[in-house]
Amino acid sequence: MIWRLAPLIGFVLLAVVLAFGIRLSRDRVPGELPSVLIGKPAPEFTLDGLRDGEGPVSSTQFLGKPWLLNVWASWCAGCRVEHPVIEALARRGDITVVGLNWKDERGDALRWLAQFGDPYRAIATDPDNRVALHYGVYGAPETFVIDARGVIRHKFVGPVTERHVQTILLPLLATLREEAGS
Repeated sequence: MIWRLAPLIGFVLLAVVLAFGIRLSRDRVPGELPSVLIGKPAPEFTLDGLRDGEGPVSSTQFLGKPWLLNVWASWCAGCRVEHPVIEALARRGDITVVGLNWKDERGDALRWLAQFGDPYRAIATDPDNRVALHYGVYGAPETFVIDARGVIRHKFVGPVTERHVQTILLPLLATLREEAGS
């Protein structure tokens, strides 16, 4: 008799698990992915700069003010989608935007910037995934909000949208500026 109820019991259990998953996903903000690095110091790096004559780019040179680390590549379709938003952020002038060119060829990256624009204060190259690995990057684009003390405060996975800027980034930057006293 009980074996006849097994499919029904299995179905009910599956429905409960799916309902729980749907409820959790509704509460998640698009573009926001939990990261074990949130609230921890950003991994320090010093890498070659992408541009001619740029010299080394070091994460420590951006301490003292909040900044964004935007992981991008010329082969990345999502990077093309978010690029106008990143450019608009850089034009605001109240946040330093640093690029991390990831797993890319230098010539391809420079051509991409020439075609679409260069919003970055500095661009570090990470062709071998040495630094991105420490940041937990597994796809481009990804963008990290780092506070004035060098602590990761937020991580965007996928293209940053204008909605993300208005609902998440600008309020967070206002908080970070208050904390930094600027």
